[in-house]
Amino acid sequence: MKIKPGLGELLRYLAELVDKGSEETYRNMNIRYRPRFTPVLRAMHEGAVTIQDVTAATRLTQGAVSQSVALMEQEGIVSRQQLSDGRSSALTLTPEGEALTRRLLSHWEAIFGAIATLEQDAGWPVMRSLETLIHCLETRGFQERIALASASSSVIGEQHAINRK
Repeated sequence: MKIKPGLGELLRYLAELVDKGSEETYRNMNIRYRPRFTPVLRAMHEGAVTIQDVTAATRLTQGAVSQSVALMEQEGIVSRQQLSDGRSSALTLTPEGEALTRRLLSHWEAIFGAIATLEQDAGWPVMRSLETLIHCLETRGFQERIALASASSSVIGEQHAINRK
């Protein structure tokens, strides 16, 4: 028996499919690399220096970025140096991280090319649609939307009960 999937299930499955394809590509390129590193490396390539900079550039949580950076440190991709304010660290690419980034630049271009073909196949602008959904949820959160839907369901249920009398 199949059930109708919820939004979270569909988004997780979509992310799984994207990550699986990326991981296979990295294996084929003989790169030991995790897809979760990509937003951090791309942000650093564009000038992000601190975890806060990466968070602002990527929409990822500070916790997620910190976890990725810790793993990237273990893999020798980035290093941290304490800044003079004592509260934050500057992130820098190691020589290995710089070489990896150079190697990945064309791959990142290919990813956006793959997204373009996905949008063609789907017949609608996937990226713009996701950005619109994000904006809608930032404007009115999902919890509020659930509460409104729940209230509407209660009213409809009460009206149905009255009509049956």
